[in-house]
Amino acid sequence: MDGRADASRSSVRELLEELLFAGVGAAALTKERVDDLVSELASRGQMTRDEAREAVDDVTGRWRGDAVRMSERASTSLAAVLRELGLVTRREWEELELRLSQLEHRIRLLETGRGKTAGPGG
Repeated sequence: MDGRADASRSSVRELLEELLFAGVGAAALTKERVDDLVSELASRGQMTRDEAREAVDDVTGRWRGDAVRMSERASTSLAAVLRELGLVTRREWEELELRLSQLEHRIRLLETGRGKTAGPGG
């Protein structure tokens, strides 16, 4: 089981690294840099300014889509690793706290109900 957990952790790490690099790549391509790239492609005569803008927009859109997909994969893999290690998520913890509070409340209601119905002899 330790081997599977180690493999899961390394694959999660790889996914997180890919996600980080994709995010950095998308962030590095600022609007100013996009405009420069479009101008350069258009000035070389390889394509019109509109074609260059469309191509660059298409590539950046793919990068963003890849980043979202990698994030989803990393989240799924991380959840699997947490399960394997026997850990719970914050949401699961909060749900358990709520259920416990509800049970405690019900027990208090039952206890106070029993005290009221008990006669003088017990």
